[in-house]
Amino acid sequence: MKQRPWVTFRFAVEELGINAFDNRLIAIDEFHHVSSNPDNKLGSQLGAFIARDKVHLVAMTGSYFRGDSEAVLGPQDESRFETVTYTYYEQLNGYQWLKSLDIGYFFYTGAYVDAVNKVLDPALKTIVHIPNVNARESLKDKQREVDEIMHGLGTWKGVDPDTGFHLVESPQGRILKVADLVDDSDPAKRSRVLSALKDPAYKNDRDHVDVIIALGMAKEGFDWIWCEHALTIGYRSSLTEIVQIIGRATRDAKGKERSRFTNLIAEPTAEQSAVAEAVNDMLKAISASLLMEQVLAPRYEFTPKNAGPQEGFDYGDEGYKEGGHNIGVNKDTGQIHLEIAGLTKPETPEATRICKEDLNEVVTSFLQDKTALERGLFDKENTLPEELTQLRMGKIVRERYPDLSDADQEAIRQHAIAAMNITQQAKLALAQADASGSGTGQGSTALIDGVRKFVNVKDLDIDLIDRINPFDAAYAVLAKAMDEKSLRQVQAAIAAKKVSLTEEEARDLSKRALQFKNERGRLPDINSADAWEKRMAEGVAAFARYRALAKSAQAQGAQSNG
Repeated sequence: MKQRPWVTFRFAVEELGINAFDNRLIAIDEFHHVSSNPDNKLGSQLGAFIARDKVHLVAMTGSYFRGDSEAVLGPQDESRFETVTYTYYEQLNGYQWLKSLDIGYFFYTGAYVDAVNKVLDPALKTIVHIPNVNARESLKDKQREVDEIMHGLGTWKGVDPDTGFHLVESPQGRILKVADLVDDSDPAKRSRVLSALKDPAYKNDRDHVDVIIALGMAKEGFDWIWCEHALTIGYRSSLTEIVQIIGRATRDAKGKERSRFTNLIAEPTAEQSAVAEAVNDMLKAISASLLMEQVLAPRYEFTPKNAGPQEGFDYGDEGYKEGGHNIGVNKDTGQIHLEIAGLTKPETPEATRICKEDLNEVVTSFLQDKTALERGLFDKENTLPEELTQLRMGKIVRERYPDLSDADQEAIRQHAIAAMNITQQAKLALAQADASGSGTGQGSTALIDGVRKFVNVKDLDIDLIDRINPFDAAYAVLAKAMDEKSLRQVQAAIAAKKVSLTEEEARDLSKRALQFKNERGRLPDINSADAWEKRMAEGVAAFARYRALAKSAQAQGAQSNG
């Protein structure tokens, strides 16, 4: 019997048609790569499935960030989905083997190839991501870097003709199989290595390969269940990239109870205490991201000029001033209030909601718009700013929200442009403040402080550092194990910051939570679908925060009296 002419779901739909899938469940992984753009085939097919309304769709993604230049779904379609969050500690709970993640930041002096093999344990199945050629850590010769890493592992013994893997004999006499995904000089050779890595016949063979060395590959979607160690060289400013790399080492596999993420970075020119504080903030941000908390997107409350102070916002020592340049920060929600002269206000509740909650999606669509990028970056001389901010952004807003009135679409466009411009100016000011050494909190504006983080990890009173060890004439900052217990601690701290409860309300809810525990044998779950159980859990987290603040104040009082 001749094999049917499709190998993917998309080809199946093209051959059989939409109707053939009626009354079926369709699940799509890596959903952030789907696009509502008509040129995106899978996106068009999904639109047809939604319009026909005869299937049950499950869309799965591990990232808040979209991978395409268009929205994944139109707002009217997106609203038909019910959101279910599955956090990392729930994932660990469901695993049979893997229960804990170790994170370490190792700082070195000299060339990284001299330090890499001090953290590259050949006994662990490892993916090594070498630095980008523009990174401080790069030697500007990627193939030399790969060769030196392999030389540090042992003696090169040739290449396996079937897989293309390098064979390296360790000092203990073991033959290590190393896959080089950096060398792109020979497409046939590279294809052979990739095919060997993806061969399903070896998916469950732990000894198939030992070390993978990559540059831009083996990140998102790369599935090697045996990976125990993700070793990344060079600082990564993208939290999304870090979480994606960590995901390579957090697959469940027989006998793999712990996995590891190591970031090897050139020693910064800063005090060790300042570096440790920065690492702790990064660990909190990683933890929050693994809990599916959005930590990088500031939210804005824009109003016309002289609208008056908004409830819950702090306008600094001098307070709100009529006619002044007022900037307010809500420390509980991370929102920033700014007044803009002549700003068009949304007319309907839906447009108001979009201006409050969805501006980051609109801005992301604009920044990833191919035409806007090409004109803005490569044709500045012939491109008026108004062409981009009014025409291109206006087109994006109209396509995202076609059912809204012209006035509401214009209000959303103005709010999105304001959010984009303010964020860019704040980031520039933040970079300048950090470069001059004044970005540590003293002298920074409320806007800069607010833009630093949405859930401000600096305000989460959690120490995730286990110890600081000497390393390679510098030092290493090692994190506490990220397991269910530690991640629940981070989630509780975040919940306490986001929920607005008085101390009395938090105490009452905590009492109810204790009754709940006595009846059911467990504390309320903050991720529960039951609203009352979720509220009790929020009360426990808020009350714990109040108690911690009281203890801190008591300790400070004792110090001053002493």
